[in-house]
Amino acid sequence: MRREGSPFQGVGSVAVKELADNLSSARMLVLELLIVLTALAALYGAIDSLRQNTAEDPFLLLRLFTVNRAPLPSFVAILGFLIPLMAIGLGFDAINSEHNRRTLSRILAQPIYRDALLMGKFLAGLATLAISLTALWLMVIGLGLIFLGVPPGGEEIARSLAFLVIAVFYAGVWLSLAMLLSIVFRSPATAALVALGIWLFLTVLWPMLAPALAQMIAPPDPRYAMLGLDTPDTAIWALTLSRLSPNHLFGEAMMAVLSPTTRSLGPVFLEQLRGAVMGAPLPFGQSLLIAWPQTVCLIAGTIVLFVAGYVVFQRQEVRA
Repeated sequence: MRREGSPFQGVGSVAVKELADNLSSARMLVLELLIVLTALAALYGAIDSLRQNTAEDPFLLLRLFTVNRAPLPSFVAILGFLIPLMAIGLGFDAINSEHNRRTLSRILAQPIYRDALLMGKFLAGLATLAISLTALWLMVIGLGLIFLGVPPGGEEIARSLAFLVIAVFYAGVWLSLAMLLSIVFRSPATAALVALGIWLFLTVLWPMLAPALAQMIAPPDPRYAMLGLDTPDTAIWALTLSRLSPNHLFGEAMMAVLSPTTRSLGPVFLEQLRGAVMGAPLPFGQSLLIAWPQTVCLIAGTIVLFVAGYVVFQRQEVRA
């Protein structure tokens, strides 16, 4: 018998229950401690470096996100590496754990559709990540006020908020991937290993493979090599292939938003430099336009992966 009502009936109930479980779980506590301690180490190096720099900087707050002091990477680089871990940790057993506990059929026997169950779990995971990233963002703002003693300006707050929103979208890509794998594989261990393998491949190996593949597609021109320049076609292919990695897209978007002097994320043409003052910061709106394609790609990746998981989940047989 077909149940009446909205196919998303029960999304709120599932989301609230899953959000409470996520925020109170020991797994989430460990992941949050890992990210907070690592981020604090990066912020300590950035604050120490900025306090030694006596030059006036109109974007001092933004430098907290991007400055690195060897051997520690920048705050943004650490988040680009650790956000996928947190998202995978939340989503790798979202569905298969219900199968293994034999509770999925009981949940779907209630007036809750599969659509509502999947959407509720995804929204709960995304809300958990958003809460954690917002707490980190507030920590950066607070530490900057305490140790630097310089209140941030309106544009700095706007740019840092854009960083927060893009970081949530970046986390959504990996959460969607982890949930898709939790639907495809019944074993949580298998889903976690595959998700971590994809993360390591796209984060560590793909940046090394993309230039090699670009040289195979568009071999370098010896005339450019004699001048010490990159062949334009090869460079464009390398950049395009690199952008298949969410980590690369996140890094480019952060460069555009948190570095106001960034005028292009790809090849620079003379039209872009016409009338420009070298080193002058761009308005916030123009920086957003530069980061907009990368942001859209992250949102699109989240939607595509979620839809793929939705289709697979709808076709699966649920047994008691």
